[in-house]
Amino acid sequence: MQSQHDHDHAHDANAAHRAAPMVDEISDFEVLEIAVRELAIEKGLFTADEHRRFTEWAESIGPAAGSRLVAKAWTDPAFKARLLADAVAACREIGLDWAEPTGTGTPSDYMEFRVLEDTPNLHHVIVCTLCSCYPRPVLGHSPYWYRSPNYRRRLVRWPRQVLAEFGLQLPPEVEIRVEDSNQKHRFMVLPMRPPGTEGWTEEQLAEIVTRDCMIGVALPRPDRKADDPRPVQPARRPVESTSANRAAG
Repeated sequence: MQSQHDHDHAHDANAAHRAAPMVDEISDFEVLEIAVRELAIEKGLFTADEHRRFTEWAESIGPAAGSRLVAKAWTDPAFKARLLADAVAACREIGLDWAEPTGTGTPSDYMEFRVLEDTPNLHHVIVCTLCSCYPRPVLGHSPYWYRSPNYRRRLVRWPRQVLAEFGLQLPPEVEIRVEDSNQKHRFMVLPMRPPGTEGWTEEQLAEIVTRDCMIGVALPRPDRKADDPRPVQPARRPVESTSANRAAG
């Protein structure tokens, strides 16, 4: 007869070898996205195949188009003037049509895209305080921190401190202007061309124009061709996420 000790031991062993869940628990936002997507397909707004093709396109793009815009503006004053006056039209000069970026139609109803020029006395940085609006056709997927509550809520209140956490220390005399993206407007920063790049070709310049430079949390450098992993700096005024606040309550 099996003793109580043997029974408990067998129960503990089974618990220890219980199969792990196939996927992590999905968030409320993911549940909402699935529900809205399935409803849109049911109502005929788009098909499942169109959604698949858009997803494949979105996952394939990166910040190369934005880097080309900046490099061309650095080397061609006339193009720079056109870019600042009408960024959507200027994008077509490098083969990017905001009306048809995917080849199957616009991914949204936004068609207003502006490029903001940095100067020695003015530095721009981009945020979306409501959600995560972002110029995907020119910059690809937004980084995870761009979508985080800490970045979205704190940047508009303490921009200089948040930029310092990214390792970007700006002199006090430089004005920091935070531009808030929204459903209808997308923004990109045109950073200043760094010293030491005189005589470089557009292709060489494009290599040092990183995604972070075009969001405004970094400056281009002749020795950096990618958004290198940076040390994590502790936030001085952190903002807890909504789920954490719910759990605490």
